[in-house]
Amino acid sequence: MKITLITFASSFMTPSKMRITHQEMLSALERYFDVTLLNYQDIDRMASDAVCIPFIASGGTERLYQQCFEKLPRPYLLLADGQANSLAASLEISAWIRQSGQKSEILHGDMETIICRIKQYAVDTQSLRALRGKRIGVIGAPSSWLIASDVDYFLAKQRWGVCYVDISLEHLIDYYHSTQADDYTSEAERLIQNASGFREGTQHDVNDALRIYHALKRIVTEEQLDALTLSCFSLIERTGTTGCLALALLNDEGIIAGCEGDLQAVFTMLLAKTLTGHDAFMANPSTIDTMQNELLISHCTIGLKQTRRYMLRSHFESGKGIGIQGILPEGPITLLKCGGECLDTFFASDGMLLENTDHPNMCRTQLRLKLQHPVDYFLHHPIGNHHILIEGHHAQKLQDFFQMMGCSKIL
Repeated sequence: MKITLITFASSFMTPSKMRITHQEMLSALERYFDVTLLNYQDIDRMASDAVCIPFIASGGTERLYQQCFEKLPRPYLLLADGQANSLAASLEISAWIRQSGQKSEILHGDMETIICRIKQYAVDTQSLRALRGKRIGVIGAPSSWLIASDVDYFLAKQRWGVCYVDISLEHLIDYYHSTQADDYTSEAERLIQNASGFREGTQHDVNDALRIYHALKRIVTEEQLDALTLSCFSLIERTGTTGCLALALLNDEGIIAGCEGDLQAVFTMLLAKTLTGHDAFMANPSTIDTMQNELLISHCTIGLKQTRRYMLRSHFESGKGIGIQGILPEGPITLLKCGGECLDTFFASDGMLLENTDHPNMCRTQLRLKLQHPVDYFLHHPIGNHHILIEGHHAQKLQDFFQMMGCSKIL
């Protein structure tokens, strides 16, 4: 693995003296990494894909670091072995970073621990780079009941590098009306044939749901979206059909798609896929059992590829259009949520999917879960309504990444 140490040294320390002073640490690093030393004055030559760590090589470098701060990679690590007052300078720099509202970490002490941390930092840095520049379409306004799920677009871009893009619902509806239901008859027939059940709706309902899907695909292409969230209840009011099937198919194609215009939930879905490679299921907690530490989550759409089998149903609340009842494999899961106006708080817990249920008064896909984290979190300090489920145990990996980014864990 290649790493670049952005070197901050006072004018009293020549390059040769710097190498001699820090020989023990540098030699240890070079046994594991291909190390390049880059003077802070040459920071503009830093490769965009490099794993870069500021190396505080001496005292008297605090102002030098401050001058370069805006160009340095996040999160803010500082490497210091303690020689030539390097640790003292790092402490001052770290305090200044934290005063500016950012998180800082000093790599110092046991070399084995430092090497492991650098390896993890490299992985996390790659994940963060994968997020940067992602475009999240907000099609229509967030649902009016999501009163605790706002996101500050500017702060989200600063912290995560993602860009929220507002798109009029009228744009989608125009594309919807530009096609006829009969245009998608053969596609609808395949979906019905592959379903293990088809209850309340008709083939015409499936055709109409596919019109929404293809209209969204046009917008995804035009706006170069990596993810989107849809004001689906407003869509029902305007068209009489739902976005549930469309969102399911988009998720199957790797386009992260969430419901109800929930800005925090769609970001969590995008982050989960980026960090773990697994598709996400966005759901409402529907019942909580603190005695058994279990909960039941449900929603009317899920990617078809996430299921063992699926049934085509109507949308639960409205009784209209097409919803998805997915049957998922039992086994290890992770439940998570990233929230806050600048996406700086999180919840993550491993657990088990115990059972797929079929209660008549809940959304169509229903999963009974047992969590490792106490479920009274939902009753005392939840991060909003919607939470995100992914297959497998990933809570520690997610927690490490969130905390590296300065996010606060909700207990």
